[in-house]
Amino acid sequence: MQEWSLFRVTGQPDDIGYRLGELARPMMAAYMQQSAAWKQVSRWRGHPFVEALRRAAEAYFPALVAELDGMAAGLGWPVEDVFLWNCRGELIHNAPDGCTTLAAVSGNARFIAHNEDGDPYLRERCFLVDVQPAGKPGFVSFYYPGSLPGHTFAASRAGLVQAINNLRIRVPAVGVPRMILARAVLDTNSLDEAVALLRDMPRASGFHHTLGCVGDSRLVSVEATVQRCSVVADTLRFGHANHLVHDGCNSEGQIITDSSRDRQVRVNALLPALGAPVTDDALLRVLSDQAPSGLPIYRDDPHDPDDENTLATALFRVEADGVAMQVYRQGHRAFDTFIPRTAHSNTDF
Repeated sequence: MQEWSLFRVTGQPDDIGYRLGELARPMMAAYMQQSAAWKQVSRWRGHPFVEALRRAAEAYFPALVAELDGMAAGLGWPVEDVFLWNCRGELIHNAPDGCTTLAAVSGNARFIAHNEDGDPYLRERCFLVDVQPAGKPGFVSFYYPGSLPGHTFAASRAGLVQAINNLRIRVPAVGVPRMILARAVLDTNSLDEAVALLRDMPRASGFHHTLGCVGDSRLVSVEATVQRCSVVADTLRFGHANHLVHDGCNSEGQIITDSSRDRQVRVNALLPALGAPVTDDALLRVLSDQAPSGLPIYRDDPHDPDDENTLATALFRVEADGVAMQVYRQGHRAFDTFIPRTAHSNTDF
């Protein structure tokens, strides 16, 4: 298995966006041509709701909108179309971005492990990027062509780890699109700052964020949706698929697919059985599970009912001075690095 190259992207927001667009440009036309999601999203061109989403994004995160506009230039795409694509979770409520995430505390060790599930066309067509914005901590992230990095899995030089799970929220609202919020989290300097950002911003739809940080003993599960921001940080092990599971979530309309339901049930069964101490290999075994019945955690069926396959598996170990990050493709380790914490917050833990 070929190792996964890391592309370094630096500079001002439009410079970063332009380089990300250049990386994606060779495959973007073919990717969009076969994408059922893009066919649905593109029907929203010129809609007042999209214009309101852009105004909200510009009001709170103008640099990230500039990054998207730079991406459009690098792709040779209209600005409107790139923004539309990065609002797909607000515009089509069954967007094909899946994922399963695990988190575990074992003694002094803290782990976050994640299956990135997406369009099977993108197998071997995604990137790992090292994004270093001027004046921000910077981060290493999985990058879907044409989408802001950060809504998948990433670790920052502030020591923050984030893994994202799609939530299929039925009723969006005018607010900051979820992919922009997820990217903004990676510019924060602490776990508290990341949670406060998710809690305080007006949210247009919803994501589940698994968060951990160097210097902080907690691993946090955040369901940040239109109606509420639920934060759970008092459990030593948890797993999350693609639907709301926190107490009090029943009032918000969501789509729960058979795959998401089966994966959540299977994770809930496997995690308690891991014993102690929890190890890297044990978490990877859970994420590679094929299940004796129901739909599996590891997804490689070309006829998957959600049109998603596992494109990558990430394992993060939060250590005293940084984050160890490994990425696997089809069971083979393709990337292994250590990201030292070099950007420090003013908070003493």
